[in-house]
Amino acid sequence: MNKVVIVTGASRGIGAATAKLLGSQGYSVCVNYQTQADAAKLIVAEIEVAGGHAIAIQADVSKEPDVIRLFEETRVHLGGVTHLVNNVGVLFTQSKLVDLSLDRFNTVMNTNVSSCFLCCREAIKQMQAGSAIVNVSSAASRSGAPNEYIPVQLQSAGFRAA
Repeated sequence: MNKVVIVTGASRGIGAATAKLLGSQGYSVCVNYQTQADAAKLIVAEIEVAGGHAIAIQADVSKEPDVIRLFEETRVHLGGVTHLVNNVGVLFTQSKLVDLSLDRFNTVMNTNVSSCFLCCREAIKQMQAGSAIVNVSSAASRSGAPNEYIPVQLQSAGFRAA
């Protein structure tokens, strides 16, 4: 099987490291990015210099039409997607619940949750036996990030993470 992977949020950080590692292991890699085109092109170049094959595709994976296009363009340029690494995520500076806007809340939910759903849905349309999906998360998903992501207002009212 020709291994083709999309790594979301692959222009920097863990996504970039993952894309480079998979490229070195024989995967054809789609380096997904939202705004960091130059950084994504650099990751593609690093993969290719090391002997791998990669492309960069801009897509906001929180938007359904972008996700559909991302998977279609990857299929056209690299072949059917066999692997997916859902890596993209956003986190904003802590603030009090009363100060959160609905736009900010929706941005976090759409980026961190809806994008995973959208990408998985599109991936399974192309995947075959032996394919895999990896969803990357932070250690905070296991620990709840005690006393770290709890707004100060709730802490002062006596609320603590379990």
